Amino acid sequence: MQGMETVEPTSFIKPILMQGCYMNEIATEPIDHRLISEFKAGSMEAMEKIVERYEDRIFTFGLKMCGHLQDAEDIAQETFLNAFKYLKDFREETKLKNWLFKIATTACIRKRRKKKCEPDREISLESFVPQNGDDVTYEIPDWSEDPSDNMLRAELKDVIDNAIQSLAHKYRLVFNLRDMEGFSTQETADILGISTQSVKTRLHRARLFLREKISTAYKEGIAQ
Repeated sequence: MQGMETVEPTSFIKPILMQGCYMNEIATEPIDHRLISEFKAGSMEAMEKIVERYEDRIFTFGLKMCGHLQDAEDIAQETFLNAFKYLKDFREETKLKNWLFKIATTACIRKRRKKKCEPDREISLESFVPQNGDDVTYEIPDWSEDPSDNMLRAELKDVIDNAIQSLAHKYRLVFNLRDMEGFSTQETADILGISTQSVKTRLHRARLFLREKISTAYKEGIAQ
């Protein structure tokens, strides 16, 4: 990536970049394995190709997490700077994509701490249960079969994006990794360094929160 300054990774991120590498099985995809091998053999072009393969996804992830272009650019830059520095020690015990997202996730957490953001808010499941004992029904609109209604779909997208941004940070991380990026429950747990049960709990609460936010916005007249 052009214009990147040399940044020394902090002690906080080093254990992630150089974590346990004692498994013999190669987990990376064939094309990534080839690029990693070429990079270790001295090819700078291989690193450029790795950046080309993943920079859009890492940038988009940073944008979803932070909501600001500059923050997303900083996260992408930090991710690939650290990847460049430590790729020579990467033993491919996990997929390259997973490794990069773990670095990006750490960058997101560090940036949030630097900004002294508000502490994570807990999402209580009780808040989604009606007090009168009635079943909850959510009527979320589906305009996918009406290609002429682009404006309504754009409005719904804005509602969804705003709802995701309003999630507490730890829930937003799980939701973006699991539902938006498509990582498995185990992969998400490995990336975040938490248990699979914690992933399931946070994801369930995040989904309920978002569903209520979207439903409420719709009921308040977004489709009128």
